[in-house]
Amino acid sequence: MFHLLFNPLFNPRFNPPGLLARALCHGASILSDDDILEVARAAFELAADAEAENRREALDDLRFARLGEQWPDKVRREREREGRPCLTINRMPAFIRQVVNDARQNKPAITVHPVDDGADRETAEVMSGLIRHIEQSSDAEVAYDTALDFAVTGGFGYFRINTRWADDDSFDQDLAIERVANPFSVYGDPDSTAADSADWNTAFVIDTVPKAQFEARWKGADPVDWEADDYGRLSGPWLDGERVLVAEYWRREAVSRTILALSDGQVVEEAVYKAQKAMFDALGVSVVGRPRQTASHKVTQRILTGAEVLETVDWSGRYIPIVPVYGDEVMIDGRRRLRSLVRDAKDPQRMFNYWRTTSTELVALAPKAPFIGRRGAFETDSAKWATANTQTHAYIEYDGPEPPIRQSFAGPPAGAMQEALSASDDMKSIMGLYDASLGARSNETSGRAIMARQREGDVSTFHYIDNLSRAIRHAGRILLDLIPRVYSSPRVVRVLGADGKTQGVGVGAAPGAADPAGPLRKVEKVYDLTAGRYDLTVSSGPSFTSRREEAATQMIELIRAYPAAAPVIGDLLARNLDWPGADEIATRLSALLPPQVKGVAPGAQQAQAQLAQVGQALAAAKAEIAALRQDQANAARKLEIEAFEAETNRMRAMGARTA
Repeated sequence: MFHLLFNPLFNPRFNPPGLLARALCHGASILSDDDILEVARAAFELAADAEAENRREALDDLRFARLGEQWPDKVRREREREGRPCLTINRMPAFIRQVVNDARQNKPAITVHPVDDGADRETAEVMSGLIRHIEQSSDAEVAYDTALDFAVTGGFGYFRINTRWADDDSFDQDLAIERVANPFSVYGDPDSTAADSADWNTAFVIDTVPKAQFEARWKGADPVDWEADDYGRLSGPWLDGERVLVAEYWRREAVSRTILALSDGQVVEEAVYKAQKAMFDALGVSVVGRPRQTASHKVTQRILTGAEVLETVDWSGRYIPIVPVYGDEVMIDGRRRLRSLVRDAKDPQRMFNYWRTTSTELVALAPKAPFIGRRGAFETDSAKWATANTQTHAYIEYDGPEPPIRQSFAGPPAGAMQEALSASDDMKSIMGLYDASLGARSNETSGRAIMARQREGDVSTFHYIDNLSRAIRHAGRILLDLIPRVYSSPRVVRVLGADGKTQGVGVGAAPGAADPAGPLRKVEKVYDLTAGRYDLTVSSGPSFTSRREEAATQMIELIRAYPAAAPVIGDLLARNLDWPGADEIATRLSALLPPQVKGVAPGAQQAQAQLAQVGQALAAAKAEIAALRQDQANAARKLEIEAFEAETNRMRAMGARTA
């Protein structure tokens, strides 16, 4: 019942008259296109109304921080009309980059873990490697960074998960993580309360296209009658002049499915069992116990305008594959307010611009420092005295006993400069990013004090990075839900290790299938990604390359402090150095390790050497025996041939006598 209250189809706040009754009687999944359009238009109107304030504030933040539109239009026009300066010294991008680039240096990583007895650790590692490959092949870093940048600058950003063909000539599909370049194109579920969109039941991704482009993309040779009833009744935002709004309408519905317990321990859906009953019967697998009803969700994607449904796609997963990255979140009056890092720092930035402009204006308008002297003192070299403030002269003569006196310049206005400094400090204190966090020199004298101040800045803005980790964790759940469905056919997929090394593994394929990573290698083991349940964790930290460089630095420091450790850890140090041939050096150093380091006792090593010698002797004996047997076989064959030739010659001789 909770789902019905928060489903747009059953929500009495915007449910069109009569539609609820038809849905209850016939089921929501069999509604006509007209009913679906009616529900979609009402749902979009509700989502647009719920997000209007957040979008208005986010757009203002983006224009303020990124485009430098920091002066009120009326003030700017007045100052420009009067010929007065109107300076913009935008400090916002530096604060934004501090947060975003900190997240770029500490990439969240998804790790999969087995949950039940149907899952195993090795398959979990394969799924972790597959997710890393999906992230690498689809440039997920760009999607994450773009979403976080918008969240810090405007209060919210998005990325999405999609499917695409693995190759141009293949029917296999791969998963991809795509960036949303325009966060204002996404409208989420207005009734959502989760921090990661896991409870979204509706979502829209919109795009406005010219009518000609729409006809070429969706209608082909069929012209569109824009004055007909369907489109003629539309108004903004669905139809605005020469542009039409095309929307992805995502909807998630609660459904029930029947699952069966099989005699081999598997649990499958009833529809799957019926479709593959012949195979199960051949394997001697039967149903055990009674069927069970379980709750699930069905997600449908529809491409539509306000007048017609263009496409309908049954999505494979249980979640709407659009993931938000929120900024500072506050719930007020039942509505979610999303705030950016710069929201409260705009007034100090305006003050900073004003006082710096004022000081510049005062200095620029200050008169040139004049010379004061008695009348007639400037008649000698009058041309040079007239240009003394604009030109450099080696000397200037004067008439009289005393030289002219020059008035001193008071300098920049101290009050305006002090106000500008106060505004600068206000910006730092509001955002929690101080000089040490921005890389500037401060009054700290020790490295520990500088790191403590930097730590304060990281803590004050950590909720933005933590929100990104939550979003990536939900993206991992979406991927775990989709992987068994997308990678269920027999194939070889590429997985990526934590160290960046790739490997081809078989999923649902026969052993010995070719590995695309190398035609000479074969897949020895096949992994069933559809069996068992898995969960995941997301951890943030430096990349593997950064950790490897740090490990090499610390090992070198250890060897300097304790040189005796060099023969023991030399191979590990070589593996962490980015040299050509470092792996070969590590292999050679590893061969020189003492037996105790390798975990082998000296006696055991001697025994292994003796066993190896015995094995070599046995191999030599076997080879010698095989050679003797071959010689015996050759000798026997030779005797047979000689006997055959002798018999042939005897018969020829007897034939000659008879003749």
